[in-house]
Amino acid sequence: MNTTDPKIDVSRRQFLKRSSVLMAGAAAAPYVLNTQGAPAFPIRVGLIGCGGRGSGAVRDCHKSSKDVTIVAVADVFADRAKGCADSLNKEGHDVKPDRVFSGFDAYKKVLAVEDINYVILATPPGFRPIHFPAAIAAGKNVFMEKPVATDGPGLQAMYKAGEEAAKKGLGVVAGTQRRHQKSYLDTIKRIHDGAIGEVLVLRGYWNQGLIWNNPWDDKKSDMENNLRNWYHYVWLCGDHIVEQHVHNLDVCNWIMHNEHPIKAYGRGARQVLKGRGHIYDHFSVEYEYRNGVRMFSQCRQIGNCTDNVSEAVVGTRGSSNPGGSIRIPGMDEWRSAGGGINPYVQEHADLIASIRAGAPLNETKQVTDSTLTAIMGRESAYSGKVVDFESVLAMNSIMPERFDMNMSLPAPVPAVPGVYKFD
Repeated sequence: MNTTDPKIDVSRRQFLKRSSVLMAGAAAAPYVLNTQGAPAFPIRVGLIGCGGRGSGAVRDCHKSSKDVTIVAVADVFADRAKGCADSLNKEGHDVKPDRVFSGFDAYKKVLAVEDINYVILATPPGFRPIHFPAAIAAGKNVFMEKPVATDGPGLQAMYKAGEEAAKKGLGVVAGTQRRHQKSYLDTIKRIHDGAIGEVLVLRGYWNQGLIWNNPWDDKKSDMENNLRNWYHYVWLCGDHIVEQHVHNLDVCNWIMHNEHPIKAYGRGARQVLKGRGHIYDHFSVEYEYRNGVRMFSQCRQIGNCTDNVSEAVVGTRGSSNPGGSIRIPGMDEWRSAGGGINPYVQEHADLIASIRAGAPLNETKQVTDSTLTAIMGRESAYSGKVVDFESVLAMNSIMPERFDMNMSLPAPVPAVPGVYKFD
């Protein structure tokens, strides 16, 4: 950082010293925060995780607001970090060679760059409970992709770091972009205002075709093979009910005023999916909320089947597709006018606007609750047992004890209900 430039130095101090603790306004964030009159100090971004989602998120961030520059990137793989930096620099960013980092400790090097005040965490989810607390300790505002953990210790680390972010006045937004999408915001506000009466039952679906699957390479170590095919290993992705279906579960929790289910009773299997790895290819879970409301959840990654990615809610007066419509018997269907900008861009705009306004958003708890909801369903399906919220929070780690690119890892064995022990 060039501390001889008073404009940059003052703007950085303003950014890091904002201390408003946000908890009151975070859950009900407006669709577009009013940035008029907010100090437009520079946003200096560091990207941690240069895969497809990270590369997309960093561009969405740049589009979202004025005076946003990407200045550092990190990835466990050197070729991926360099390729991302080269691509960004062609687009006018300023990622210098000495700010292109690789290896398992690359995130620490990004966080040590003093003039970075906004980091994007887009590595496989298993690393989020390592990287997020470190980012908060370093005083950085954070945009992080969902989900945010794959086991109990990871969830606990996320809750704790989210509380620390609030104390420090740091902004945190998660990649649950439906919470920044106008059609969802319009519709769920009406649900909360009583348009369909009391909620009786919810449904969530993410049923799609086969997911990408990189073949095993015998010339590479177990660790490298796991990382290059991370979606197929539970310690890295949490299984697809966690990595992907968390979006629908998050919408259902949002409808329930950010409450979370207390129990899950699920089933699933690895019936069609082939090759190395141990994720399932389908789940079906019944969740119970504290007030007795049930949420029925399905997710599937199998080809040649009917796809369905949606949510639904039934109330005492009517029903809704929370993505944009409400139906009440005897009345015309209400539909959201939609509009707004791409929610993948809007979520960054909302975070940056909130920070510049001195009232930073903090979505840590809601996304961690939704991640825990998904893990609860996974563990119930794996074990064949009813699993509760508190037990998942207390479960043991599934992460490796250390990280070395040349290390061996246990051969993945898919869970067998009735045999698998939820611990």
